[in-house]
Amino acid sequence: MKRVALYCRVSTIDQHPEMQLHELRLYAAQRGLQIVGEYTDHGFSGAKARRPALDKMMNDARRHKFEVVLVWAFDRLARSTKHLLHVMDELNFYGIQFLSQREAIDTEGPLGRAIVTIIAAISELERSIICERVRAGMRRAKLEGRQIGRARLDIDRGQVIQDRCSGMSLTNVGKKHNISRALVCRLMKEVNARSLPEVISPLEAAPHYPSL
Repeated sequence: MKRVALYCRVSTIDQHPEMQLHELRLYAAQRGLQIVGEYTDHGFSGAKARRPALDKMMNDARRHKFEVVLVWAFDRLARSTKHLLHVMDELNFYGIQFLSQREAIDTEGPLGRAIVTIIAAISELERSIICERVRAGMRRAKLEGRQIGRARLDIDRGQVIQDRCSGMSLTNVGKKHNISRALVCRLMKEVNARSLPEVISPLEAAPHYPSL
């Protein structure tokens, strides 16, 4: 029975990897694989080549702790063709088989490896198209005068400063104006920086005596 490592990744912290893990555990059982490790990167983009769980899995691969790596889909492992092929080349160097459940790809044979390259290239192209559409949409919104990103906070800065100077705590000022303590501190720092007296040079500060 071959030893298998399961690798999962979700892009944001509010997503959950349990669905991927459940699917992979069933798939491993059907293939008669013994699960010896589960590696999960929670809240990491696939565009990042360095990820804690992925790095740990590759270190364990160098120690030959398993013979197979199983992922739910290619894009869980890597978003770019270059990175995916780099990881697969390293796994192949250590004699480790790569399986992708969704694409039903097995790199044990040359045909599987060729298909992996093609699908990875298509996935990378798809991601590039999506990114370009997002940028085009932002450019159009900017030309139309629409707000991009978070709307500016409508707060009375003068009243915030006055409340803080009156002795009200940062927490209470923040609650009153529905803003964070950090923003209150930032507003106070801006006021203090503007109110600092100009620095007088030593020559200007020295008393001037008329010549005799």
